[in-house]
Amino acid sequence: MSIIKKTLLFSFIVFISSISKTFAEDLKKVGKYKDWEVMVMTEVSGKVCFAQSIPVLQAPKKNKRDARLFVTFRPGEKISNEISATAGYEFNKNNTVLATSGNNKFKFDIKQQGFAWMTSNKKENIMVKVMKKGSRIMVAGYNEKGSQTIDHYSLLGFTKAYNTAKKACNS
Repeated sequence: MSIIKKTLLFSFIVFISSISKTFAEDLKKVGKYKDWEVMVMTEVSGKVCFAQSIPVLQAPKKNKRDARLFVTFRPGEKISNEISATAGYEFNKNNTVLATSGNNKFKFDIKQQGFAWMTSNKKENIMVKVMKKGSRIMVAGYNEKGSQTIDHYSLLGFTKAYNTAKKACNS
């Protein structure tokens, strides 16, 4: 390997590690409440607070993915109850991403960069109410090959995590 390539590689590694340290310092864990945790970070637009959880069960079982469900507050952008999910892969554009809790179904309208969001704040508010009362919510999505995955999230601790995240962004 030439000295120029080695220098560029070293510079790139130093740059990436400095960026990750910056993000790690900006992202602070506020608390853990059963199966949910609360994180706070600061962006250019201001403080961002969110409650997040990982699945307690994933299907298919053999395909472990880095899935998460979030409820986010961005007061600087006048955004609250922003619900998003990632299944740990890029969602298929032709299939629906759907959250289900009991008889309640919530469709995610936007799928980009491995995440899915809703476009209706009214639907998000309803989903938050359902999550506060429920014990489990499932998020079903499809990968780019068309295979379905289902992530089961426990809602134990959700209300406390939600209230903590909301309060953290209002203070």
